[in-house]
Amino acid sequence: MLVTLREILEQAEQGNFAVGSFNSPTLESVRAVTEAAEELQSPIILSHAEVHNDIIPIEIIGPIFIQFAKQASVPVVVHLDHGSNLNIIKKAIDIGFTSVMIDASHMEYEDNIRIVQEVVDYAHKHNVSVEAELGMMTSSGIGGEETQGGEHHATQEAEDYYTDPLIAKDFVQKTEIDALAASFGTVHGIYVQEPNLDIKRLKAIYENIGRPVVMHGGSGLEIEDYVNVIQSGVRKINYYSYAAKAGAQAVKEYIQQNQNLFYHDYTVVAKQAIKEDVKRAMKIFMNNGY
Repeated sequence: MLVTLREILEQAEQGNFAVGSFNSPTLESVRAVTEAAEELQSPIILSHAEVHNDIIPIEIIGPIFIQFAKQASVPVVVHLDHGSNLNIIKKAIDIGFTSVMIDASHMEYEDNIRIVQEVVDYAHKHNVSVEAELGMMTSSGIGGEETQGGEHHATQEAEDYYTDPLIAKDFVQKTEIDALAASFGTVHGIYVQEPNLDIKRLKAIYENIGRPVVMHGGSGLEIEDYVNVIQSGVRKINYYSYAAKAGAQAVKEYIQQNQNLFYHDYTVVAKQAIKEDVKRAMKIFMNNGY
């Protein structure tokens, strides 16, 4: 069933768990995520990253998301991830997305607020939830999404990009967003060193804003890390890079073990590997109260 981000995060807040948001730029990944959710009876967020328009345009993948969501036996949010182009954000809403992220975190603070307010005003009139980002996510530069406006390679102290809890309160009050993507130690892509999460900062952000916190760069962490962030207010976890890597690794092994190769076999192998990796993540997210 198709639901809004606000609805699904209210359930997560009441149950003290997190909902996985899975970027799905291929039909195989859409099927993998949806099947995993239905088998586990877990709510999910089907997500399309704006940068993935180069892989598959939103005009093609968007209606597929909507169809899968409506037919699913579990609550499904259809979400635009890291939207920076206002035209694409409005296009997502027109297609039927029930949630959008506006990422203007790379801009000056007042400009960030102004643009987010514009998106919130348009989205809420269409019963669409809004996520925004404060602070900036760093990137390992390996895999996952390409570096974009609100994301930087970690070339200086990571703390310089972290979200300030006091500023976060002001930001949420002025924008009236439904969820805040905060920076507190995760990175986009494949981790090249052990992450150092600032849980104290995360708790302060959550307590100050009175809204669910979103964790980007959510794949590749230890189970203990997931438990800690969920207990500290994270209700939406973005998960992509390690699932995509699992699919690629399965295809690589299949090629090494077989001589008669056909492309359609790769898609089946990749889908199953992505599905198993996503199920593992969903179980961790649900074990915290769902």
